[in-house]
Amino acid sequence: MKRVITYGTFDVLHYGHINLLKRAKSLGDYLIVALSTDEFNALKSKKSYYTFESRKKILESLRFVDLVIPENNWEQKVSDIKEYKIDIFVMGDDWKGKFDFLNKYCEVIYLPRTPNVSSTQTKDYLNNNVI
Repeated sequence: MKRVITYGTFDVLHYGHINLLKRAKSLGDYLIVALSTDEFNALKSKKSYYTFESRKKILESLRFVDLVIPENNWEQKVSDIKEYKIDIFVMGDDWKGKFDFLNKYCEVIYLPRTPNVSSTQTKDYLNNNVI
């Protein structure tokens, strides 16, 4: 069984997230999503619209996501790869090169982002167009 892992906040889920997760799953048999906790987001100076628990429930409802685990810090990637016996680490290509050091543990793949969509764009639009 080929295991794939990806990381993210996945706030205000949109078709760009869906594209990334579907493509990640297509690379293997089992997809694990490490979801940034609210506490970790605070350390990154990020504020999610939805709580960790809500974002986790949304991701768990997707048929191509097999397991959602908490991402508590930047350093846990190596231990996650070892613990879950990961074959492929996937991130969007906006992170290209940042995780190449993980190549000694598994294959690292950067997938192209879906053009013209982002959580920030969506939040900005909603904030400016509230009825």
